[in-house]
Amino acid sequence: MASASALVVQHGPAGGPGRWERWLAEGGLDLSVVPAYDGAPLPQKLAHRALIVLGGAYLPDDDARAPWLAPTRALVREALNTGVPVFGICLGGQMLAQVAGGTVRGEHGTPEFGSTRLTLRAEAADDPLFRGLPAHPTAIENHVDAITELPPGASWLARSEHCPYQAFRLGARAWGVQFHPEAAAERISGWSTERLEKYGADRTELARAAERDEPAAVKVWHEVALRFAAVARGEG
Repeated sequence: MASASALVVQHGPAGGPGRWERWLAEGGLDLSVVPAYDGAPLPQKLAHRALIVLGGAYLPDDDARAPWLAPTRALVREALNTGVPVFGICLGGQMLAQVAGGTVRGEHGTPEFGSTRLTLRAEAADDPLFRGLPAHPTAIENHVDAITELPPGASWLARSEHCPYQAFRLGARAWGVQFHPEAAAERISGWSTERLEKYGADRTELARAAERDEPAAVKVWHEVALRFAAVARGEG
């Protein structure tokens, strides 16, 4: 199987593509990761088969603190306009929503940390990535900001108890998620205890729950990664 390549925008040193790098490669999609947070330049034009925007501790338009967000938004807009497949994770999903006309608010609603039960909506049944998944998969969350309104025409795919807009699709080839399908349970051990305690969360308990849910979660998000790779390769 000949591989295609996806451009990946990374927003922080601990926010890499994680297990999705291996899973996407299994599906024939290699990753070109740009550590934009460290000053690595982003291309002015997309020359890849897909665009993946990872998570980070910013709002999508926090240009004063993260000046690379403006060129990242431009790449997201280009992908939407040209039909290049997109997958936005956490900040990346919020950015996709905002670029397409939705709204995002900082420190909105109830924060979510660790393994979280999702509920797929009826629209997921016909979605190229989410169809046929368990009705209530779990995924790792790590957010205090949230999408408050989806873009016009978006397909709303999943929600959680505290955050309605957990997953959505724009058109046929662009997805945004609030959770972290790329993050294994072991990543929680590196989270800031000070930040978690600010919101009343205990890192040890979060890690224990995530380890419990990990086997089932791996099956779900591995399948989604393979499906996205197929879409990027023009086979999905």
